[in-house]
Amino acid sequence: MKLNIVCIPGDGIGPEIVTEAKKVLNKVASVNGHEMDFTDILMGGASIDVHGVPLTDEAIETAKAADAVLMGSIGGDTNTSPWYKLSPEKRPEAGLLKIRKSLGLFANLRPAILYPELRGACPLKEEISVKGFDMLIMRELTGGLYFGERHTVEKDGQKVATDTLTYSEAEIRRIAIKGFEIAMKRRRKVTSVDKANVLDSSRLWRAVVNEVAKDFPEVTLEHMLVDNCAMQLVKDPSQFDVILTENMFGDILSDEASMVTGSIGMLASASLNDTKFGLYEPSHGSAPDIAGKDLANPIATILSAAMMLRYSFDLDKEADAIESAVDKVLKDGYRTGDIMSEGCRKVGCREMGDLIAERI
Repeated sequence: MKLNIVCIPGDGIGPEIVTEAKKVLNKVASVNGHEMDFTDILMGGASIDVHGVPLTDEAIETAKAADAVLMGSIGGDTNTSPWYKLSPEKRPEAGLLKIRKSLGLFANLRPAILYPELRGACPLKEEISVKGFDMLIMRELTGGLYFGERHTVEKDGQKVATDTLTYSEAEIRRIAIKGFEIAMKRRRKVTSVDKANVLDSSRLWRAVVNEVAKDFPEVTLEHMLVDNCAMQLVKDPSQFDVILTENMFGDILSDEASMVTGSIGMLASASLNDTKFGLYEPSHGSAPDIAGKDLANPIATILSAAMMLRYSFDLDKEADAIESAVDKVLKDGYRTGDIMSEGCRKVGCREMGDLIAERI
């Protein structure tokens, strides 16, 4: 199988971590008889330096022609970088918004996994962390409150601000279908999170999710109010498999879930459109202070590459091989600086990539 992948090395530690992800992907392709065709494009500060804009139309067309996009990190130091003296639409992060819109990426997937070897980093009580957890938060990315009509007016001598939360049946249905499809690749449980006791949009959300669930009888569906879900994430995160929710709730809950893992350098993510196409990236930032020093943790990017194999190419066995290799490296006691603990061996970005590739 030939996999046509566009890579966006990006800024800061991006080029280093993407290089290690490519290394691991080439190894899994070699073992399983696949061919990797990588094409690099510029985005963010790297594109500004060359083209004067954070993302060119040509780069977008190159991305559209690929099967998937693997991205490193975008942006720099907001206090010192000349990129942040530009107008907002010309800054590095504007490239992210443009590519998401151009590629129609409406479903954001953020796994939160607590590896047994990293339980000491979890801020929860030991009786909770000892059970471990492996959840995936699926957040609708292009609708809801963040994209609704908004205005601020003066009324009776004071300013009044209004933001509108709007969802259509079609928007809810397509994210729900993605959620159930991905649950079929996992432990076949969906927790749909809403505020149906208060919001009309949530009542519609719940009704449509119930309709979609009828097409997936193998998947267990439960509904949970968002405030209860926030509590349950710190009380017993092991209960969750796929959490399906709207834009603002997903924004908040995915950040909460990432923090209970205790190690953001391990967190992958994906953004999908209504085909198999997706953009895969680590959840962390560009860490310009350690760029070029071989200190970065490439695991989140490598795990993002595993997600790419699973969700864009249906190569579950190959994705499992990468995830298993990461687990073996951690079990063998190797750590980058951000996840270092007593009794382990500290390694750099390149060596971590080598160690993972060797175990595939």
